[in-house]
Amino acid sequence: MQGSEKSSRRGRRSTTMGGMPLNDMPWWRWRANVRSALHMLSDPVFQQECWLAGREEYGDVTDAVYRLVEDTWLDNWSAEKYVGTVFRDSQEAALVDVAVLRVLRIMHQVGADAPVAAYLEHHGWPEAVRAAREAHVRMAAGDGDDADEPPRPLAVLEMMTAAR
Repeated sequence: MQGSEKSSRRGRRSTTMGGMPLNDMPWWRWRANVRSALHMLSDPVFQQECWLAGREEYGDVTDAVYRLVEDTWLDNWSAEKYVGTVFRDSQEAALVDVAVLRVLRIMHQVGADAPVAAYLEHHGWPEAVRAAREAHVRMAAGDGDDADEPPRPLAVLEMMTAAR
């Protein structure tokens, strides 16, 4: 591919579902999972109305953390490793790293099987939410999405990331 072809494609987005560009990043399925997790982790109203209320269609905190680190292994290495494949730039990766570290610290302190309230009541939770929000807003902006839209149920995420 010639340089001019490559650069002209850089800004092209595929808005196949809900405005989220699914396939302009090489590992867009991983990106979708990370974004979904950060979105849920960054929204205190969602956490009260969905996680604390036990709405199963959104999973729980542990599910979100799993989506955040399952494929990417962000619990073992920096998001910087994925710049150009999952993350658009170093700033996006740095914000994700901060969010992952804050959320995982709490998970290790309260336990993966702790009730949702244990996370939400943890003294470090507001800072973890703030870090997740910063990363979520940056990623949403990079994808041309509204960061303030409510998180999508997991069934929608599954449809979005199904093998094509």
